[in-house]
Amino acid sequence: MKPNRRQIFTVGAAAAAATVATSTQNASAAAEFAASTTSTTGPYGSGVLGSWTGATRAISTPAQIQRTRDTNGVFMFGDSISVQDGKSLAIRLLNRDGSQLAVHNWSSRPTSGAVDALQQWASTYGLPRRILMASGSNDIFDPPKFAAQVARAVSIVGQNRILYWVNIQVVRKSVTSTVQLADQRNSSWLNMQLYDAQEKYPNLRIVRWAEWLWVKPYRLLNYLRDGVHPTVPLGQDARNELIVQSLVQR
Repeated sequence: MKPNRRQIFTVGAAAAAATVATSTQNASAAAEFAASTTSTTGPYGSGVLGSWTGATRAISTPAQIQRTRDTNGVFMFGDSISVQDGKSLAIRLLNRDGSQLAVHNWSSRPTSGAVDALQQWASTYGLPRRILMASGSNDIFDPPKFAAQVARAVSIVGQNRILYWVNIQVVRKSVTSTVQLADQRNSSWLNMQLYDAQEKYPNLRIVRWAEWLWVKPYRLLNYLRDGVHPTVPLGQDARNELIVQSLVQR
């Protein structure tokens, strides 16, 4: 059952409050946002995303991409969470149902860049039946642009494939409480856009990472090391298991 808008905002606000209350215990900066700045809070309160093109990345070789396509595995497009967790996910997926995983993961990249990569792979290699988008954390800086990118991804994937999308939970521990509240508000805004898209596109499946974290607020502290990236191995295993469960439920 899809949560309604009131539930998303109410639970999201509670999650933000729980995180804000303990955020001063950890002042480490999130690598995901190395290219961002909160010297100005920007138009949406979370700051402004800077250049990401020089950030760390993990991209499969052409041979792995072709092997994944030929065996009808999974193409993945993500950000720094996926740079961190992609290898573990590939192993878990292979062990679960034998599927190959090819990745195009790039730290600090907004969804527009991830969809550009999807378009490039679609044109160069063709696409398997399952596409995984693990993108959106960097869109908290400009949420209104997100829905168009989701629609664009759906258009590229087409009606005969399934597009899986991991939803968003960002409340950075390294920023002020005011910015943290903006982070949560913008995360919820992005997630509502995903749910609205799911109403339009029957082949869009949402992996509900945010709700999994919200349902027990202690998870926000124990499963996220900086308010964004999963802890290893606890959070990494939990998030990857949610993803694999979705991917194998064909």
